[in-house]
Amino acid sequence: MTTWKELETRLAKGQTIDKLEMALLQAERRRWHDVLTRLVAIIQSLAERNIPLRGSSDMLYQPNNGNFLKEVELMAKFDPVLKEHVANVERGASHTSYLSKDTQNELIDCMGKTIVQHMLKEIKQAKYYSIILDCTPDLSHIEQLSVIVRMVAVDNTDTPTMKEHFMGFLEVESSTGESLSNLILKRLEEFNLPFEDCRGQSYDNGANMKGKTKGVQARLLRENPRALFVPCGAHTLNLVVADAAKSSTDALSYFGYLQRIYVLFSASTQRWTILKHHVKTTVKSWSDTRWESRINSVQAVRFQTAEVRDALLEVREKATDSMVKTEAQSLAEEVGSYRFSICSVVWYDMLAKIHHVSKSLQSVSMQLDVALNFLRTAEASLVSYRSTGFASAQVCARDLCEEMNVDTVLRQKRLRKTKRQFSYESPDEPEGDALKKLEISFFNVIVDASVTSLQERFKLLSDVHDKFGVLVNFPNLLEEDVAKECETLSNTLSHGDHKDVDGRELALEMNNFPVLPKAGMTTITILNYLKEHKLEEVFPNMWVALRIAVTLPVTVASAERSFSKLKLLKTYLRSTMTQERLNGLALMSINQEVSTQITFEETINEFAIRKSRRVKL
Repeated sequence: MTTWKELETRLAKGQTIDKLEMALLQAERRRWHDVLTRLVAIIQSLAERNIPLRGSSDMLYQPNNGNFLKEVELMAKFDPVLKEHVANVERGASHTSYLSKDTQNELIDCMGKTIVQHMLKEIKQAKYYSIILDCTPDLSHIEQLSVIVRMVAVDNTDTPTMKEHFMGFLEVESSTGESLSNLILKRLEEFNLPFEDCRGQSYDNGANMKGKTKGVQARLLRENPRALFVPCGAHTLNLVVADAAKSSTDALSYFGYLQRIYVLFSASTQRWTILKHHVKTTVKSWSDTRWESRINSVQAVRFQTAEVRDALLEVREKATDSMVKTEAQSLAEEVGSYRFSICSVVWYDMLAKIHHVSKSLQSVSMQLDVALNFLRTAEASLVSYRSTGFASAQVCARDLCEEMNVDTVLRQKRLRKTKRQFSYESPDEPEGDALKKLEISFFNVIVDASVTSLQERFKLLSDVHDKFGVLVNFPNLLEEDVAKECETLSNTLSHGDHKDVDGRELALEMNNFPVLPKAGMTTITILNYLKEHKLEEVFPNMWVALRIAVTLPVTVASAERSFSKLKLLKTYLRSTMTQERLNGLALMSINQEVSTQITFEETINEFAIRKSRRVKL
């Protein structure tokens, strides 16, 4: 009994015979925890800056062992924990180093999955979300599908905030609408995100994505009619510019001259030096896919026409190749012409109007009602430019020609005569005035094509906006109109027996809504007003409807930005990277705001419970 009581006392005081052993185990556990904390910090730092981790060697203190091991070696010089760990690894005292490529992959995967869990928690708290998808081939010729989820973060303390979370890349085996729709539905099921809560979808203008019958949006609408399809605004603006350029032969030939100028100077370092000597901004090449980016190539010539012409003349004088001399002479004559100056002014004015709208639409915080206002302003600006633009372009072109000391006269082209068969209707009389002909065949054609294309391509966006327009226009509507539009919105957000909002109650809430502090408030400002004054429970239907309206995407710019990260991560020297490692690095690089909120404890705990390890963490 005495021995038993003595043992009970020792257990209560923690003075048993294995106290020392337990202390050693705890110290060992803390040491490994500290080591892993530093390794995770190194990986996170390199991943956020898109820096490769591995080299050609996986051994410490080797010349080409990669950035990860080099960072470990550098930190070991100043940090006692890593210094001791590296010393143990070097002398073979420990068989476990956690410095191998396999451990890197595990830690990267743990960090990526932890980031995804944090984002999913926020998405589920918001309930309603939209999906943004886009595809691109990577360096290994694998089609990668970027998955973006847009939602409105609603916390107990913060104001509602629009967020677009990158959820990873998916390997695409087939680019058909059926394959892509099945792929995204499977991924949402893995995330445990009910597709019934999806209220919007946005893609580029590919037929497999926006097709009315077999496209992804059509197939997903059959699954959930409340997942409204909104076409990408930025891609549509690119198509507007493309339609305008393809509508006129003068427009296509103008961009051909710009490309010839760039090719001539970029093909030789000596010629490029001559160009830099004359201009402040070098000439730019243009992209076949991003028509909106052509403003950079036009701008370099529009405001430096005389300088570019002088550079071409100097190339003609100094070139030894007869082909280069001929090309430089031809381009110098064209750049110095009155026609080229008019085309430069017209194209720059048009692209500048569209460029501003396109950049605004690419913002994460862009809303449907604000986007439509931008587009209507752009349309009105183009219509106004139709009546006064050509006259103002002539004035600017004359100033350019006077600076170059060339004549402001359009060369009249010889009219081609063709033999015509007898017909009941006489052909149109050819226009004899070259300036008038340029206005009719070039200026009027491209402006009219832009306006028409803008109206046609944004009809679907306008249709979606009309269904939610009552949320911002209700102060200016009659009670009968409010009730009618609220019922339309309620039917839009209904599927079977489930309704997001009740049309009658929504109209009642709008009729009794307090006076807004200012006119012209957008959906997000009204939503913030409800949150700020704690009126969510008083106006529940308004609260839900506004959140859904703000959730609707306007552009797929976030998916395009993820492709930029993809090119930085999967380079020529990293082309064999596995999909899991690529996703982990991309999640840390793109979602840096979420990555910084994750503690090292979460990653280490996830790493520890994955499998039974020899060392307790």
